[in-house]
Amino acid sequence: MGEVIITKILVTGAEGQLGTDLVMMLKVTGYDVLGMGKSALDITNEKKVYNMISQIKPDIIIHCAAYTQVDKAEAEPDYAFLINGIGTRNIALASEKIGAKLVYISTDYVFDGCEDAPYHEFAPVSPINVYGSSKLAGEMYVRDFHSKFFIVRTSWVFGGYGNNFVKTMLHLSKEKDQLKVVNDQIGSPTYTVDLSTCIMQLMESDKYGIYHVSNSGSCSWYEFAREIFSQTKNKIELEPCTTEEFPRPAKRPIYSVLDHMGLRINGFDPIPDWKDGLTRFLLQTKNNPQFFV
Repeated sequence: MGEVIITKILVTGAEGQLGTDLVMMLKVTGYDVLGMGKSALDITNEKKVYNMISQIKPDIIIHCAAYTQVDKAEAEPDYAFLINGIGTRNIALASEKIGAKLVYISTDYVFDGCEDAPYHEFAPVSPINVYGSSKLAGEMYVRDFHSKFFIVRTSWVFGGYGNNFVKTMLHLSKEKDQLKVVNDQIGSPTYTVDLSTCIMQLMESDKYGIYHVSNSGSCSWYEFAREIFSQTKNKIELEPCTTEEFPRPAKRPIYSVLDHMGLRINGFDPIPDWKDGLTRFLLQTKNNPQFFV
Protein backbone atom coordinates (compact mmCIF):
# COMPACT_ATOMS: atom_id res chain seq x y z
CA MET A 1 0.00 0.00 0.00
CA GLY A 2 1.18 3.52 -0.82
CA GLU A 3 1.75 6.18 1.80
CA VAL A 4 -1.31 8.26 2.70
CA ILE A 5 -0.50 11.92 2.09
CA ILE A 6 -2.36 14.28 4.42
CA THR A 7 -2.83 17.86 3.23
CA LYS A 8 -1.17 20.39 5.53
CA ILE A 9 -3.12 23.61 6.06
CA LEU A 10 -2.15 26.88 7.74
CA VAL A 11 -5.01 29.10 8.94
CA THR A 12 -4.17 32.71 9.82
CA GLY A 13 -6.54 34.60 12.12
CA ALA A 14 -7.28 31.24 13.75
CA GLU A 15 -8.67 32.84 16.93
CA GLY A 16 -11.34 34.80 15.06
CA GLN A 17 -14.95 33.93 14.36
CA LEU A 18 -14.36 32.14 11.05
CA GLY A 19 -10.83 30.92 11.79
CA THR A 20 -11.90 29.08 14.95
CA ASP A 21 -14.66 27.15 13.14
CA LEU A 22 -12.40 26.45 10.16
CA VAL A 23 -9.61 24.97 12.29
CA MET A 24 -12.05 22.69 14.15
CA MET A 25 -13.82 21.52 10.99
CA LEU A 26 -10.56 20.91 9.12
CA LYS A 27 -9.19 18.83 12.01
CA VAL A 28 -12.37 16.74 12.23
CA THR A 29 -12.16 16.13 8.48
CA GLY A 30 -8.65 14.75 8.87
CA TYR A 31 -6.38 17.52 7.64
CA ASP A 32 -3.06 18.39 9.26
CA VAL A 33 -4.00 21.86 10.52
CA LEU A 34 -1.99 24.63 12.12
CA GLY A 35 -4.01 27.62 13.29
CA MET A 36 -2.13 30.83 14.07
CA GLY A 37 -3.53 33.88 15.84
CA LYS A 38 -2.15 37.42 16.04
CA SER A 39 0.35 36.63 18.80
CA ALA A 40 1.82 33.67 16.89
CA LEU A 41 2.12 35.39 13.51
CA ASP A 42 2.41 39.13 12.87
CA ILE A 43 1.38 39.23 9.21
CA THR A 44 2.73 42.79 8.82
CA ASN A 45 6.30 41.55 9.42
CA GLU A 46 7.40 40.38 5.97
CA LYS A 47 10.52 38.55 7.17
CA LYS A 48 8.72 36.67 9.96
CA VAL A 49 5.89 35.69 7.60
CA TYR A 50 8.34 34.33 5.04
CA ASN A 51 10.40 32.45 7.63
CA MET A 52 7.33 30.94 9.30
CA ILE A 53 5.67 29.81 6.06
CA SER A 54 8.97 28.47 4.65
CA GLN A 55 9.45 26.47 7.83
CA ILE A 56 5.88 25.07 8.00
CA LYS A 57 5.58 24.45 4.23
CA PRO A 58 1.76 24.14 4.14
CA ASP A 59 0.01 22.86 1.02
CA ILE A 60 -2.78 25.41 1.52
CA ILE A 61 -2.95 28.72 3.39
CA ILE A 62 -6.36 30.07 4.41
CA HIS A 63 -5.84 33.74 5.20
CA CYS A 64 -8.55 34.83 7.66
CA ALA A 65 -6.44 37.35 9.62
CA ALA A 66 -7.78 40.86 9.07
CA TYR A 67 -8.53 44.27 10.49
CA THR A 68 -12.33 44.15 10.75
CA GLN A 69 -13.33 47.20 12.82
CA VAL A 70 -15.30 48.96 10.10
CA ASP A 71 -15.98 52.24 11.93
CA LYS A 72 -12.59 52.49 13.61
CA ALA A 73 -10.87 52.06 10.25
CA GLU A 74 -12.12 55.50 9.20
CA ALA A 75 -9.91 57.04 11.92
CA GLU A 76 -6.87 54.81 11.32
CA PRO A 77 -6.67 54.02 7.59
CA ASP A 78 -2.91 53.41 7.68
CA TYR A 79 -3.35 50.59 10.18
CA ALA A 80 -6.26 49.05 8.24
CA PHE A 81 -4.25 49.07 5.00
CA LEU A 82 -1.14 47.79 6.79
CA ILE A 83 -2.98 44.68 7.98
CA ASN A 84 -5.46 44.06 5.16
CA GLY A 85 -3.23 45.23 2.32
CA ILE A 86 0.44 44.82 3.22
CA GLY A 87 -0.19 41.87 5.54
CA THR A 88 -2.00 40.06 2.75
CA ARG A 89 0.80 40.93 0.30
CA ASN A 90 3.29 39.31 2.70
CA ILE A 91 1.18 36.14 2.95
CA ALA A 92 0.69 36.03 -0.84
CA LEU A 93 4.41 36.38 -1.64
CA ALA A 94 5.48 33.76 0.91
CA SER A 95 2.70 31.41 -0.19
CA GLU A 96 3.63 31.73 -3.86
CA LYS A 97 7.30 31.13 -3.03
CA ILE A 98 6.59 27.68 -1.59
CA GLY A 99 3.88 26.80 -4.14
CA ALA A 100 0.98 26.67 -1.67
CA LYS A 101 -2.60 27.37 -2.68
CA LEU A 102 -3.98 30.54 -1.10
CA VAL A 103 -7.52 31.24 0.09
CA TYR A 104 -8.09 34.92 0.93
CA ILE A 105 -11.23 35.90 2.84
CA SER A 106 -12.68 39.17 1.53
CA THR A 107 -15.95 41.06 1.92
CA ASP A 108 -19.15 42.34 0.32
CA TYR A 109 -17.92 45.82 1.28
CA VAL A 110 -15.83 45.95 -1.91
CA PHE A 111 -19.12 47.03 -3.54
CA ASP A 112 -20.78 50.46 -3.21
CA GLY A 113 -24.32 49.11 -2.77
CA CYS A 114 -25.82 51.24 -5.56
CA GLU A 115 -27.20 48.27 -7.52
CA ASP A 116 -30.59 46.64 -6.92
CA ALA A 117 -29.65 43.14 -8.09
CA PRO A 118 -27.21 40.71 -6.44
CA TYR A 119 -23.53 41.31 -7.20
CA HIS A 120 -21.77 38.51 -9.11
CA GLU A 121 -18.00 37.98 -9.11
CA PHE A 122 -17.43 39.91 -12.33
CA ALA A 123 -19.28 43.06 -11.23
CA PRO A 124 -17.15 46.22 -10.91
CA VAL A 125 -15.92 46.98 -7.39
CA SER A 126 -16.20 50.40 -5.77
CA PRO A 127 -15.81 50.42 -1.96
CA ILE A 128 -17.24 53.35 0.00
CA ASN A 129 -15.36 52.95 3.28
CA VAL A 130 -11.77 52.42 4.44
CA TYR A 131 -12.39 48.83 5.52
CA GLY A 132 -13.76 47.84 2.09
CA SER A 133 -10.92 49.66 0.33
CA SER A 134 -8.29 47.93 2.48
CA LYS A 135 -9.80 44.49 1.82
CA LEU A 136 -9.85 45.28 -1.90
CA ALA A 137 -6.14 46.18 -1.62
CA GLY A 138 -5.62 42.67 -0.24
CA GLU A 139 -7.51 41.20 -3.21
CA MET A 140 -5.29 43.15 -5.60
CA TYR A 141 -2.08 41.90 -3.96
CA VAL A 142 -3.36 38.31 -4.12
CA ARG A 143 -4.20 38.65 -7.82
CA ASP A 144 -0.89 40.38 -8.61
CA PHE A 145 1.46 38.11 -6.69
CA HIS A 146 -0.15 34.67 -6.56
CA SER A 147 -0.91 32.09 -9.24
CA LYS A 148 -3.14 29.60 -7.36
CA PHE A 149 -5.64 31.65 -5.37
CA PHE A 150 -9.24 31.67 -4.24
CA ILE A 151 -10.63 35.05 -3.23
CA VAL A 152 -13.73 34.36 -1.12
CA ARG A 153 -16.03 37.34 -0.59
CA THR A 154 -18.53 36.84 2.18
CA SER A 155 -20.98 38.94 4.20
CA TRP A 156 -22.84 39.40 7.51
CA VAL A 157 -20.97 36.51 9.15
CA PHE A 158 -22.24 34.85 12.34
CA GLY A 159 -20.98 31.81 14.26
CA GLY A 160 -20.32 30.32 17.66
CA TYR A 161 -17.08 32.18 18.37
CA GLY A 162 -16.57 35.92 18.70
CA ASN A 163 -19.09 38.74 18.45
CA ASN A 164 -21.77 38.99 15.78
CA PHE A 165 -25.23 40.38 15.09
CA VAL A 166 -27.14 37.30 16.29
CA LYS A 167 -25.39 37.28 19.67
CA THR A 168 -25.82 41.06 20.02
CA MET A 169 -29.57 40.81 19.39
CA LEU A 170 -29.99 37.98 21.89
CA HIS A 171 -27.97 39.83 24.53
CA LEU A 172 -29.93 43.07 23.99
CA SER A 173 -33.24 41.22 24.23
CA LYS A 174 -32.36 40.33 27.84
CA GLU A 175 -31.77 43.97 28.70
CA LYS A 176 -34.49 45.77 26.71
CA ASP A 177 -38.18 45.41 25.94
CA GLN A 178 -37.93 47.28 22.64
CA LEU A 179 -35.28 47.52 19.93
CA LYS A 180 -34.82 49.67 16.83
CA VAL A 181 -33.04 47.90 13.96
CA VAL A 182 -32.01 49.29 10.56
CA ASN A 183 -34.35 48.22 7.78
CA ASP A 184 -32.78 49.89 4.72
CA GLN A 185 -29.53 47.91 4.43
CA ILE A 186 -29.93 44.61 2.57
CA GLY A 187 -27.43 41.73 2.57
CA SER A 188 -26.88 38.00 2.93
CA PRO A 189 -26.26 36.56 6.43
CA THR A 190 -23.62 33.82 6.46
CA TYR A 191 -23.15 31.00 8.99
CA THR A 192 -19.47 30.21 9.60
CA VAL A 193 -20.09 26.45 9.34
CA ASP A 194 -21.60 26.79 5.84
CA LEU A 195 -18.83 29.21 4.83
CA SER A 196 -16.16 26.80 6.10
CA THR A 197 -17.76 23.85 4.27
CA CYS A 198 -17.65 25.78 0.99
CA ILE A 199 -14.06 26.94 1.55
CA MET A 200 -13.03 23.30 2.04
CA GLN A 201 -14.65 22.35 -1.28
CA LEU A 202 -12.95 25.22 -3.09
CA MET A 203 -9.45 24.60 -1.71
CA GLU A 204 -9.47 20.96 -2.78
CA SER A 205 -10.11 22.00 -6.38
CA ASP A 206 -7.98 23.74 -9.02
CA LYS A 207 -10.83 26.06 -10.03
CA TYR A 208 -9.02 29.20 -8.96
CA GLY A 209 -10.55 32.68 -8.98
CA ILE A 210 -13.00 34.91 -7.12
CA TYR A 211 -16.05 33.41 -5.38
CA HIS A 212 -19.01 34.89 -3.57
CA VAL A 213 -19.84 32.70 -0.58
CA SER A 214 -22.79 33.62 1.62
CA ASN A 215 -25.91 31.80 2.68
CA SER A 216 -28.62 31.95 0.01
CA GLY A 217 -31.37 34.55 0.16
CA SER A 218 -31.23 38.08 1.57
CA CYS A 219 -32.82 40.34 4.18
CA SER A 220 -32.45 43.65 5.98
CA TRP A 221 -30.91 43.83 9.45
CA TYR A 222 -34.45 44.35 10.78
CA GLU A 223 -35.71 41.21 8.99
CA PHE A 224 -32.67 39.31 10.27
CA ALA A 225 -33.46 40.38 13.84
CA ARG A 226 -37.14 39.50 13.40
CA GLU A 227 -36.21 35.99 12.26
CA ILE A 228 -33.79 35.57 15.20
CA PHE A 229 -36.54 36.46 17.69
CA SER A 230 -39.13 34.39 15.84
CA GLN A 231 -36.95 31.28 15.96
CA THR A 232 -36.10 31.83 19.64
CA LYS A 233 -39.76 32.66 20.49
CA ASN A 234 -38.64 35.98 21.95
CA LYS A 235 -41.48 38.50 22.43
CA ILE A 236 -39.33 41.67 22.27
CA GLU A 237 -40.87 44.60 20.38
CA LEU A 238 -38.94 45.38 17.19
CA GLU A 239 -39.15 48.68 15.36
CA PRO A 240 -37.65 49.27 11.89
CA CYS A 241 -35.58 52.43 11.42
CA THR A 242 -33.37 54.05 8.76
CA THR A 243 -29.59 54.21 8.49
CA GLU A 244 -29.84 57.99 8.96
CA GLU A 245 -31.32 57.46 12.43
CA PHE A 246 -28.15 55.60 13.47
CA PRO A 247 -25.26 57.57 11.92
CA ARG A 248 -21.89 55.80 12.11
CA PRO A 249 -18.38 56.89 11.07
CA ALA A 250 -18.18 54.44 8.12
CA LYS A 251 -20.71 54.36 5.29
CA ARG A 252 -22.27 50.96 4.63
CA PRO A 253 -23.48 49.66 1.26
CA ILE A 254 -27.26 49.91 1.20
CA TYR A 255 -27.48 46.76 -0.93
CA SER A 256 -24.70 44.15 -0.91
CA VAL A 257 -26.43 40.84 -1.66
CA LEU A 258 -23.97 38.38 -3.21
CA ASP A 259 -24.82 36.29 -6.28
CA HIS A 260 -23.07 32.89 -6.28
CA MET A 261 -22.38 32.81 -10.01
CA GLY A 262 -18.83 31.52 -9.48
CA LEU A 263 -20.03 28.54 -7.46
CA ARG A 264 -22.80 27.74 -9.99
CA ILE A 265 -20.75 27.89 -13.17
CA ASN A 266 -17.87 25.93 -11.62
CA GLY A 267 -20.16 23.14 -10.41
CA PHE A 268 -19.88 23.62 -6.63
CA ASP A 269 -22.68 22.80 -4.20
CA PRO A 270 -25.34 25.47 -3.57
CA ILE A 271 -25.29 27.03 -0.09
CA PRO A 272 -28.30 26.65 2.25
CA ASP A 273 -30.71 29.52 2.91
CA TRP A 274 -29.70 31.94 5.67
CA LYS A 275 -32.78 31.04 7.75
CA ASP A 276 -31.70 27.40 7.69
CA GLY A 277 -28.18 28.45 8.72
CA LEU A 278 -29.63 30.49 11.57
CA THR A 279 -31.68 27.51 12.78
CA ARG A 280 -28.58 25.31 12.93
CA PHE A 281 -26.57 28.07 14.64
CA LEU A 282 -29.22 28.54 17.33
CA LEU A 283 -29.24 24.77 17.90
CA GLN A 284 -25.43 24.87 18.16
CA THR A 285 -25.60 27.63 20.80
CA LYS A 286 -28.34 25.78 22.71
CA ASN A 287 -26.08 22.74 22.93
CA ASN A 288 -23.01 24.84 23.76
CA PRO A 289 -24.00 27.55 26.27
CA GLN A 290 -20.35 28.67 26.61
CA PHE A 291 -20.75 30.52 23.29
CA PHE A 292 -22.69 33.18 25.18
CA VAL A 293 -20.33 33.60 28.12
